[in-house]
Amino acid sequence: MSIFGSMKTAVSGMSAQANRLSTVSDNIANANTVGYKAVSTSFSSLVLPSSSGNYNSGGVQTSVRQAISEQGDISYTTSDYDLAISGDGFFIVQSPDGTPVLTRAGDFSVDSDGNLVNSAGFTLMGYSYDSGVPAVVVNGFDGLVPVNVAQSGLSAIASTSAYFSGNLNSEAIVVTDATTLPSANSSGVTDDTQKMSLVAYDSLGGTVQYDYYFTKTGVTTDSAGAITGSTWEVSVYRNADAATGGTTSFPYSSSAVSVATLSFDADGQLTSATDTDIVDPVTAKTITMDYSDFTQLASDFSATGSADGQAASAVSSVSIGTDGVVSVSYANGATKALYQIPLATVASPDNLTLLSGNVYSANGLSGVTVTGFPQTNGLGSIQSGALESSNVDLAGELTEMIEAQRSYTANSKVFQTGSDIMDVLVNLKR
Repeated sequence: MSIFGSMKTAVSGMSAQANRLSTVSDNIANANTVGYKAVSTSFSSLVLPSSSGNYNSGGVQTSVRQAISEQGDISYTTSDYDLAISGDGFFIVQSPDGTPVLTRAGDFSVDSDGNLVNSAGFTLMGYSYDSGVPAVVVNGFDGLVPVNVAQSGLSAIASTSAYFSGNLNSEAIVVTDATTLPSANSSGVTDDTQKMSLVAYDSLGGTVQYDYYFTKTGVTTDSAGAITGSTWEVSVYRNADAATGGTTSFPYSSSAVSVATLSFDADGQLTSATDTDIVDPVTAKTITMDYSDFTQLASDFSATGSADGQAASAVSSVSIGTDGVVSVSYANGATKALYQIPLATVASPDNLTLLSGNVYSANGLSGVTVTGFPQTNGLGSIQSGALESSNVDLAGELTEMIEAQRSYTANSKVFQTGSDIMDVLVNLKR
């Protein structure tokens, strides 16, 4: 046995306990850091070759383990921009130098440019709705842009689609005189035609009212005289072009902006609808009409409908849903999706590389980054107005501190004893 060997073993023990104390101090210092994940020290023995009559003391080595996959408690706040992840996944944020990294720290606030930035200075990234509903890039960060919630002034959205649903009375009289059909745009429209109106919006947010006329135009029968189908004409006019005198809106000052044909089977179910789009020569907009929910049954005429778009309106609030969709609400009650916040994950989160600012980067041990939308493919959901606390157990850390102190003292005693023995050996020569 070597005296120097025992002293070196004691030094490795003190060094190991110092590392342990370092992780404890780091955990205690970050006990109140949003989204912080505790680290711990693991010990493993280092054994040196020994003979039956001579034992060589080895030592101890340490490695640091991260509890990144262990979720902290979620606490609620008063800010809608505070975000917590309930379940697996990480926010994708961008460092000031433009590098994308991962984090669970969702204490975001609006900076001077309107971007959502957390307390460490990292900008939240998401997919924009500018080009329609976004699609996620599963194996990279392409297409991500800073989430910007600076919405001021007025906003207007032109209508591009609309729908009508309801019932057309199967017992309605068939109009065979083409000159009395609404599409003829004459004053002789019969009482067998039903009228409804719908409001849409132009590109400036102005309202455009359309008048819809539903007229039964034909019935088909089989060789036995049984009804096999019916057809209806739907004529659409701009209300602004309606006649102002007399008892009817006809004739309009311009032709119909849409004349569609609806066909129903013997059971009153819609089988086809042709030429349904509204092509407005004044607004230069095309509105895609949907009549697919209409039926033709022996009941009174009824209809309901709606058009997308919105009138010019001011922004009233911004909200973030559990699916990560960032939406803006307007004073008139309309809403518009701006961004969708994705989440990212790796095969082994506990092996991610920890960087300053409570952020992580993927490496060979953690596996590659996989991106997806919240609540899909095992990813968690986003909670607005909430923060994830650190997963540090203060009571456990204080216990670890006492244990590290005791073990360090014991190792120092071994070193001191070895030093005393060396003094005895040195003094033998005197």
